[in-house]
Amino acid sequence: MKPHVTCLMLTSLDGRLGSGRSGPGAEEEIKARGRAFEAAHDELGGDGWIIGRVTAQEMSKAAPHPPAEPGRPARPAHVARRDAGAYGIILDPSGKVHFERGDIGGDHVVVLLGGEVSDAHLAELAADGVSYLVAEGPEIDLAAALDVLAREFGVKRLLLEGGGGVNGAFLKAGLVDEVVVLVWPSINGVTGERAIFEAGEEGLANVLSLELTSFEARSGVVWLRYAVAPRSS
Repeated sequence: MKPHVTCLMLTSLDGRLGSGRSGPGAEEEIKARGRAFEAAHDELGGDGWIIGRVTAQEMSKAAPHPPAEPGRPARPAHVARRDAGAYGIILDPSGKVHFERGDIGGDHVVVLLGGEVSDAHLAELAADGVSYLVAEGPEIDLAAALDVLAREFGVKRLLLEGGGGVNGAFLKAGLVDEVVVLVWPSINGVTGERAIFEAGEEGLANVLSLELTSFEARSGVVWLRYAVAPRSS
């Protein structure tokens, strides 16, 4: 049984990820946005969180350091630990993110990889105490990965906190149970700025429907919570 997935995002009024601010006061606003997001993350709780490669590389600054003799690392899975209090799950199809340890902020790291990732990279992850799951093909089967996370790690509730592409992929696959959006009191307005949901030219409007389940304002930030369901034809 797949985990319950809540997509949690903080956005400007126009649905953009970035603040758009620069100059005096920009750094303070970025920190305030971060505190609001972390407070929501802690309140919603869960057994783990999911992010994409770009965000993961921003969090982990490690350089490649494969073992001199990688041997034959385990495929399709390596489980470094099953008793973590929480899990940080990274979508990294090509194996580009590196780590220096097996956790991020105390949450055990589990990397979801494409089938073409090298043995050297897998050996590096295992040596660093990182768990991983390798897909059969070059693309990650998100539904299958969630099933393994539930079965092997006991994950029952996940917070999806990816970029627009990651969020869009999960929504398009019908794997998101609810969406929680924190609307920051600002308008970004920058052309081409990343959006919180992106799903290519087909988009998502014909794929899913939303039902508002709650809303409230907290210190100027509006919380919107929606149940997600497939759109009937």
